[in-house]
Amino acid sequence: MSRKLFGTDGVRGTANVHPMTAEMALRLGAAAGRYFRSGGDNGHRVVIGKDTRLSCYMLENALTAGLTSTGMNALLLGPVPTPAVGFLTRSLRADLGIMISASHNPAHDNGIKFFGPDGFKLSDEAELEIEAIVEGEISPAQPSNIGRARRIDDARGRYVEYVKTTFPGRGQLSGLKVVVDCANGASYRAAPEVLWELGAEVVPLGVNPNGLNINDECGSTHPTTAAEAVVAHGADLGISLDGDADRVIIIDEKGRVADGDQIMALLAARWAAADRLRGGALVATVMSNLGLERFLQAKGLRLERTPVGDRYVVERMREGGYNLGGEQSGHIVMTDYATTGDGILAALQFLAAMAETGLPASALTHQFETVPQLLKNVRYTHGTEPLSAETVKAAIAGAEARLNGSGRLLIRKSGTEPLIRVMAEGEDEVLLLSIVDDIIGAVGSVAG
Repeated sequence: MSRKLFGTDGVRGTANVHPMTAEMALRLGAAAGRYFRSGGDNGHRVVIGKDTRLSCYMLENALTAGLTSTGMNALLLGPVPTPAVGFLTRSLRADLGIMISASHNPAHDNGIKFFGPDGFKLSDEAELEIEAIVEGEISPAQPSNIGRARRIDDARGRYVEYVKTTFPGRGQLSGLKVVVDCANGASYRAAPEVLWELGAEVVPLGVNPNGLNINDECGSTHPTTAAEAVVAHGADLGISLDGDADRVIIIDEKGRVADGDQIMALLAARWAAADRLRGGALVATVMSNLGLERFLQAKGLRLERTPVGDRYVVERMREGGYNLGGEQSGHIVMTDYATTGDGILAALQFLAAMAETGLPASALTHQFETVPQLLKNVRYTHGTEPLSAETVKAAIAGAEARLNGSGRLLIRKSGTEPLIRVMAEGEDEVLLLSIVDDIIGAVGSVAG
């Protein structure tokens, strides 16, 4: 069975356009409720979190209606980071967790992410089964078994207190000035609270959500906002989170940006030195820079590559027993602490390295020399298959021939947007630009 609704990170699209409509959210909620509610009693629970998008109100209500119609009791968390949903699904002994968010996408998009009772995102197999239920007849609960819904007022506080326990020692951030850009998203209260309560002087950005400004010229997709603030305020560190705070970009005291690859390199080296990096490996996607792989090899460590998507990173980590992984985009997954990427938690690990070494951020953010890497995107019309066109196939074959084994070429569909992503990596930057532009041109001519 092919996937019709679910992408690499749940169901996602433009709000109020299929599949991100109230009607589909209701059916998804009912289908998920039917899938997870195996017994006949009324004790099954689902936790529902959301970010700050205007459309979250609509989708939260529709999901709640669908879930309660099949007998699930809904615990509404309000705006919380995605990793908080994974944490609270387990903490509250829920059968299911749901996060309403389109992560780093603009405000007009939204998405629905599902977590199992273990706090991890659902497998492909589980998502396919839910899709099958959506397409069929969904049996409602008996009138006496309809579920209830209530708000959990201390959800954010529970998560904040847990995240603080992962930092080695209270008050160690005293004397540090930290800029934190919350992208006007789900972490707009949690992230500044965590940093301040651990002793830092906090300069908060992106903490005035209005439903329409999430990720707008701020957050991890626009780190220059935090970088400028770091320099202007003379801060020791900048932290840029995305709309649901499951990814992070770090900025040093000079305003220079470090992506997820550099953060993972630092943590892998530190954890290996402390004999806590399980399996002697870091798990990352095919997008991670070749420089990261060379850095790890020089330390006797391995890089385990997966398809793009933090869910695939987590799946490989669980299969191999690894405890550190992530993506170049800033998803950092530490299964010793969390079930998914957690931007706040990853930032605390970086701050712990600063506190323990006494070194400035600039001495820790540049762990390896990157191999030149160029990524460009081209949008295509839904229903078209530009990668199947003969002209596109010919352009890709020609690019591979020109690289002649001297670099990497990766062309793929985005799992969250109607985009074709074209990435080339190698030492010759002029060649990379030529190759990528040729493929982009070929795709654009048939993209509709």
